[in-house]
Amino acid sequence: MSSAQVISGDAAAMLSGRIMVVDDNTAARESLLDVLRALGHHVVGHPSAIVALEQLESVSYDLIITDLQMPGMTGIEFIRRLARRPHGAQIIMITAHATVHTAVEAMRLGAFDYLEKPFNIEQLERVVGAALERGRLLDKAELPGSSAADSSPSLIGSSMAMQALRKRIQQVARTNETVLITGESGTGKEMVARSVHACSERAGTPLVSLNCPVLSAQLMESELFGHEKGAFTGADSARTGRFELAHKGTILLDEISEIELPLQAKLLRVLQERSFERVGSSKTIHVDTRVLATSNRLLREEASKGRFREDLYFRLNVVPLTLPPLRERTDDVPELARFFLERAAARLQRETCTLDDHALALLQAYRWPGNVRELENLMTRASVLSLESRITADLLRDWLPAELFESGISIPMSVSIPHSTPIANLERSLTVTPATTGNLSMQDMERQLIESTLERFNGHRAKTATALGIGVRTLSGKLKLYGYSPRAKSLGKTA
Repeated sequence: MSSAQVISGDAAAMLSGRIMVVDDNTAARESLLDVLRALGHHVVGHPSAIVALEQLESVSYDLIITDLQMPGMTGIEFIRRLARRPHGAQIIMITAHATVHTAVEAMRLGAFDYLEKPFNIEQLERVVGAALERGRLLDKAELPGSSAADSSPSLIGSSMAMQALRKRIQQVARTNETVLITGESGTGKEMVARSVHACSERAGTPLVSLNCPVLSAQLMESELFGHEKGAFTGADSARTGRFELAHKGTILLDEISEIELPLQAKLLRVLQERSFERVGSSKTIHVDTRVLATSNRLLREEASKGRFREDLYFRLNVVPLTLPPLRERTDDVPELARFFLERAAARLQRETCTLDDHALALLQAYRWPGNVRELENLMTRASVLSLESRITADLLRDWLPAELFESGISIPMSVSIPHSTPIANLERSLTVTPATTGNLSMQDMERQLIESTLERFNGHRAKTATALGIGVRTLSGKLKLYGYSPRAKSLGKTA
């Protein structure tokens, strides 16, 4: 791994944290420090666990990354010492393939996860981000009157949908039942799963996740259940599976619909009996593991088409959680956008950017096919590329495809009307002739159109929105933008 490697675009989504790296190998330690700095973290390195323990007497960290094999004190002993004292940090162990079985002991002692050598930047980024997020959720859960379910970026918002989701998470978290979390890509399914775990009685135990789409059937079985040495070509040593690592904790099966049918039968048995055998072994292993699963597909429909076992679907769908797409809760867009701008500013170490009213109106009129993830990426990009602290709609317009806005009238050109909306269409819709418009801006013309339509329907918003070809929520946003008051005779006036 080299810091010269390109940092992936998802680095922007990571939380910034204070990280300690403990490794006696100078080159490996410095390389890891360079990469973590490039990812926006504040880092410090130590050559031994003994030195690290001394510093932890006076300095606190969000995350500790430690090598396993070190002179003086091994990584396992280091974690064991940490378990005896309050430190508040999440722990990640770095281990070689031949010693991966020690990761089980490390996680039972309180480690969040492990990285198996050799690993790449993407793996490091994913595990570090998940560890920092878990630490933040646990910190939030310990505050009086707060809950971990309220602190995730995907759970931010005051809409009725988000209030109901947070309440459901609190109800679900108190049980040990299997949870199926469904929703479109980018809605925050994994974040919700982590919130469920962090709010549960298992919060102090490992949350072990597996991204199902990235693995072949053979690798998937080995990852889930582990394998014995010589079980298949390349199995040079025994490996502990994710279910075994998650004993007494929680396992998250991300995008479970991607698991192939033959393996679904074995997964069904684990859900029914909480037992399995490693690949190449006849010894039955029993585990106490809570199962959380996510899917961006409707598993009932997948089952009806023969692509997913119906019996497995019913085993998974004990407690369903459905996440609404962002386009159905656009009232939450301003709050989410501000959150992501603040996060980007902290990472970039610069002043937090703000959105002007026209930019906010533009964001609320967009359909967000990529959901919360797309909004986060957009706010990060705007923070990086904006020359001023005030982000305008003109800056955002070129990054948002015009065809993904609501039909009918749109955001005025002066505040980023989509390029595909002809000005002539708006002019023909107005109750004024081109000769009388003079030097009216598109904003003034849109205001006149809304005003005349409102008057035609005696202020009835639903009928006005239908006539204009937009949603009532979009109309309400525009009325607010133009200073509309029910007692005012026209837009832009105050009562």
